[in-house]
Amino acid sequence: MAEIVRNDEVLRLLDELTTMTGRENPYSRYARLRQISPIVRAADDALVVTGYADCQTVVRDPRFAHMPPDMLAFIGFPDWRDHPALHQLFTSILTLNPPDHTRLRRLVGSAFTARRVQALRPAIERMVAELLDDLAGQGPVDFVDRFAFPLPVAVIGELLGVPAEDRAQFQTLVRDWTQVLEVITPEVLERADPAAATIREYLAGLLQRRRREPADDLLTALAQAQAADDRLSDDEVLSNAALLFAAGFETTTNLLANGVVALAAHPGQKPLLGADPERAVEEFLRYDSPVQLSSRVVMEPVELAGVAIEPGERVVAYLGAGNHDPARFDAPHELRLDRADNAPLSFGGGIHYCLGAPLARLEAQIALPALVARFPALAVAGPPQRRDSLSLKGFTALPVYTGC
Repeated sequence: MAEIVRNDEVLRLLDELTTMTGRENPYSRYARLRQISPIVRAADDALVVTGYADCQTVVRDPRFAHMPPDMLAFIGFPDWRDHPALHQLFTSILTLNPPDHTRLRRLVGSAFTARRVQALRPAIERMVAELLDDLAGQGPVDFVDRFAFPLPVAVIGELLGVPAEDRAQFQTLVRDWTQVLEVITPEVLERADPAAATIREYLAGLLQRRRREPADDLLTALAQAQAADDRLSDDEVLSNAALLFAAGFETTTNLLANGVVALAAHPGQKPLLGADPERAVEEFLRYDSPVQLSSRVVMEPVELAGVAIEPGERVVAYLGAGNHDPARFDAPHELRLDRADNAPLSFGGGIHYCLGAPLARLEAQIALPALVARFPALAVAGPPQRRDSLSLKGFTALPVYTGC
């Protein structure tokens, strides 16, 4: 029978994970936490799990729900609806629970279909080729700035219907807004609120334009779904459009940059990338997950890691730790692009499984093999700049040599 442990070592390890040093290589700390106990208690009283099976339970079992927005009052924000950053996040499918989540997921999902995603393949291939052409024949270049950000933001912009000339502004805006995923403080909201308001204002204008001038894009599809079902409000359309646009490039940017760094450290794996891109991308997702954790609140009595957990407890599932659990993966510290029976937790699970996961996978399956085929000598050219985030793992800058 496991027991919930909170001691000085646990608190030190969890604190280190909030630092840039800890984020550089969290996996040794995850392993030590797992050795201490499969379930530990953090300084803020949250329960933390690091095993694959336990993390999978947290993201799949409906007894673990996202924090209801009304609970924001208990952490000092009874006026959360007056904060654009919180309102936009907590009225989206990312954080809503059934029945609202069920209704919105169905409506948004009906516009975000597999057919619509697969129809983007020729456009993605064209964008990748153009970006690779721009990288050729140059010295060290910033891979994030020149490839890992512009590709997914162009793809999600194409899907959603955001004109090409308007897309670049959203990188900073989205990162300022999504700071509220990490921690909610007045200082964070000072940056997040104006960013969220700007995103919303822009999308509101674009939504009105699409109603007048329909196009073959996701925003038009959402507007048409709204017209067909009066339960989808303007507020819900805008919150979920903002979420889809933000999530559409944040995770993929991290996946691409993390993949390049992983390949640089394991050059012998490069030939396997082109042999089976789908399997390779699953391993990149497992090896260095773009999303490292997911939080839930216990809604009903449940057993987790052999411990009875009562309603009201907050649980943090370290997905990156679960992806490195030796009980689930053989030699998890090794990058094996031909790894079989791979099922990373990186896109979550259950009713909140990432809606954009197929698009992120498709982009990486096209982009990474093309990158290595075009630049077989691709190498990291200097120290990368890691993004300051606990839940999202990636880089803000990554200098690379293309080798030609």
